[in-house]
Formats: sequence, structure tokens, C-alpha cells
Amino acid sequence: MSEELLINVSPMECRVAVLDNGVLGEIYIERHHKLGLVGNIYLGTVVRVLPGMQAAFVDIGQSRTAFLHVNDMQREPKPTPKSKNQSFVETEVIADSSATPADSLGMTPPIVSAQTTEIVPVSNKTLIQHRLHEGQRILVQVTKDQLGSKGARLTTNISLPSRYLVYLPSSDHVGISQRIDSEDERTRLKTELTSLMQTVSLKGGLIARTAAERVPLNKLEEDIYYLVQLWRTICARRQEINHHQSSELIYQELSLPLRSIRDLVHADTEKVIIDNAQVYEQVRYFAKEFVPFIYDRIVHYTAEPALFDVHRVEDDLRDALKRRVDLKSGGYLIIDQTEAMTTIDVNTGSFVGGRSLEDTVYKTNLEATHAIARQLRLRNLGGIIILDFIDMLEQEHKDDVLSSLQQQLTEDYAKTNITQVSELGLVEMTRKRTRESLGQQLCEPCSTCQGRGFVKTAETVCFEIFREMMRCARTYNSPKKFTVVAHAAVIDLLLTSEADTVADLEYLLGRVITFEVENLYTQEQYDIVLD
Repeated sequence: MSEELLINVSPMECRVAVLDNGVLGEIYIERHHKLGLVGNIYLGTVVRVLPGMQAAFVDIGQSRTAFLHVNDMQREPKPTPKSKNQSFVETEVIADSSATPADSLGMTPPIVSAQTTEIVPVSNKTLIQHRLHEGQRILVQVTKDQLGSKGARLTTNISLPSRYLVYLPSSDHVGISQRIDSEDERTRLKTELTSLMQTVSLKGGLIARTAAERVPLNKLEEDIYYLVQLWRTICARRQEINHHQSSELIYQELSLPLRSIRDLVHADTEKVIIDNAQVYEQVRYFAKEFVPFIYDRIVHYTAEPALFDVHRVEDDLRDALKRRVDLKSGGYLIIDQTEAMTTIDVNTGSFVGGRSLEDTVYKTNLEATHAIARQLRLRNLGGIIILDFIDMLEQEHKDDVLSSLQQQLTEDYAKTNITQVSELGLVEMTRKRTRESLGQQLCEPCSTCQGRGFVKTAETVCFEIFREMMRCARTYNSPKKFTVVAHAAVIDLLLTSEADTVADLEYLLGRVITFEVENLYTQEQYDIVLD
């Protein structure tokens, strides 16, 4: 698979498009007045502790207070066993959707003896109300941007990424990316990283990123020295501003163009095309220092047509905001994003297939798996996702569709989890969400329908007007005339199809009814003026 990165820079925003074989696969947008917060490190101030939720709200200097859950805090050291012959196994508290009601009430799982069934209560130090208090200064890192009405999500487990490694100052773990399949390579990396940490007396943990595969020892060593120096700078900055009263930014993540070079380029990246001279020079300098293999593949685009227009990115972006996604066979997807979840419905549409109905459904579902995987990445859909495939009768076909979906999602950078096909033909899955979806970034709820996606019909509004006039006639005796001010479509219906009803209402109420068109009104808006 060939891949290209297109970096478009304007005075308003920066956009990075990832093309897979010439087709838009992912888009990242960062507006200059609304920079992303993920990766930033702050010295925040605790403003409220909520024991019932085992969470706290932290002021980091943004418009909304950020959210810190106890599971995102550094764990307390494990308690010392009561005797030398007694060992304990501690259950780690992990934030996930399977938490029991007791977890949500702030109850901490007990420590269970490995040799007996004796229950030993966990120390109160693990509860958030015993670890934080209002007004406390705390070093935190943003893991999720503000989403809708929710503030940013925080952690006290700081992580600092470089090209090949991630440094974890508060951990002692050495890990390897799951995308590195070779056991020999995993063993080599773990051995070399452990040795390097001992050589430089590094306190903390390291994770080898996917890009570290087959990287020589000297490159890993350079990354470690860079991360150590960066952490020292952060610690010094914290000490410098610790006496300040306000919450302050200590470390800011790289700009979008530099992050894309650090995180997105790999051996299959053929080109990085940039349409801004200043950013082009910045990216070249950064690549020379940290990602030298991509240096000669960075191109400055100077042609007259816009970069995104030449590669049809603008057209793909417009299509990605539509509810319907057409498949090449004639089938289509319907994608609906709500507060709780995203649903994707698969339909055969105009595809009539060949041998049988089961064969038609099977082929449509298989094709849909490719489109679904692309749309999830392109639209950056996260959280709970329900896939409504067309019902299939044969178990072999269900297995093939599920296998195809899992295969397509292997290219996704976000973590996904898929269930089996249910009896109703539904597949439940989750996809990690760290930033707003494409629709949330570029759109807002419709001012006419308030985000419902539909409006009342003109006939429904007419009947509401009739009921309101009867209500007014009973309440006010003095008015001799009613003037209805409404949208043109509603007035047209009142003067045509509903003219007889209007005449009957005038006779019943004993009042004259006149009409006035207001072009600024939506179809649901109207006023009744009493004269």
C-alpha cells in the first residue's frame, strides 16, 4: 500500500490528509484559534472532589474544568503483606464499561489472599477523597480533548512520546507495541531498552512504538536522551511556577504538521507534500533530526491549483459529512451519530446481485466492511458503534463478514474492540475516542430543527395555529381580529387547502383572520397578533 501525506496550511487552520493509494483515509484539522489539548501537561488546581464518582474537577486554565478519575491517577504502592509466608494478589482498578454499580459509588475492590479466602480491605489512601483536596496543585496531562459539553479528560500518569519510544516517568514497565509481530524483534527491543535504561540510570518506564521495529541501538539511545532532557525541562518548569496561584501550561504538544511527521509517517510513506514554505522548512528541519528517512520525500507544493483540490480531498470531505455513503455495487450505508452511540445501517439499494438473495446480501455486507472501516477513520467516529448488517442465514457468511471487518480495522490507529454477530445481525464495537469527530469539528446543530434532523410539516403547524387561536379566543374577549404571521409555506397552505377550515374558524370565533408572510421565520415559527 502506498501512502502520501498532504499538509495544507492557511492563516485560519492547518489540515493533514492521509491518502491510501490516492484515496483519502484520514483527515486531521487544527484551527489556530482552537488548538488541540491532547498531550499538553499542566500544573492544574483541584476545584472540586466528588467521592461519589471517585473523580475530581481540575482547573487547567481552559473554558471548562477538566475531569480526572481515580483510575487515571498513579497507583499507590501495594501494601506490605502481614507475614513473610503470606502473599497477596491485588486487583487493579481499570476504568472500563464493565464497572459494577459498586465501582461507580466509589467502593474499591478488596485485596484477596492468594492462599486463603480472607478478605482484606484496601487502605483508604486509594480513595480519591484521601488523595486530593480542593486547592491542591497537581501535575496532569490531557488524554482527551473537550467533547461537546464535556471538559477535557486528564491523567497523572505522564507519558512523553518521541519518534520511536514513549517515556513513562511514573512507571517501571518496559513494553513493546502490539503491532510489532516478530517475537525475535520484540525480545531484542525489550533487552536493548532494559540495558539502555540501566546505562543511563533512567527512572521510569519505556514503551517501544511501532516505528521502533528494526531501528538500530544508537537511534533508540538518542531518543532516550531526548526524552530524559525533556522530562528534566518539565520538572524544572514545574518548580519555577509552583508558587504561582493560577493554573499554567508546562509543556505543549508539537504542532499538527510536526506531530504528523512523528506519528504518521512510516516505511510505506512515499511523499509528504506541503503547500506552505515556512512549514515546509520547519518540517524538513524536524525530519532531519528525528525522522531522517523521510527527509528526501518531503516536497514543497507551489502549483496554482489548491493542493487539496488536486487530490479531490475537498470533495471527499464534503461527502464525509453526508448521512449516506454509496457503495460501488449500488448498495449504501446510512450513518447516524448521536450522543450515546453511532449506528451504521447497511442496505442493498439498487444492487440486485446474481444467484440468490443470500448471495446478494453476503456480497453487499462484504463490500460494506471496507467502506465502514474507511468511514470510521475518515469521520473519526468513536465510542459505542452499532453495525446493522443485512441479515444472513449461513454461519459461514457471518464469519467471513466479521473476519473481513476485523482485517480492515487492522490499519486503524485507534484501538477497536468488536463483538460477534448477534441473532439480529448486529455487530457491537467500540473505538477509542480522543478528539471530536469530523462532524463535530466542522458542523453545529441546525438552527431550524435544533439537531433533530427533521421539522414539523406545514400541515402540523397549521393545526397548531388553529388550536392557539381557539385558546386565545377563550382567554381574551376584546380582540376583533387575529393576524397570523408565519413562514410562506404555512401561509400558502392556510390560503389554499385549509381555506375552508379558516372560514369555519372565523364563523365559530366571530373574528376576522388575516395572514402575513415573514420570510425570516422557519417553518415551525409563527405568531398570532391580537387586534
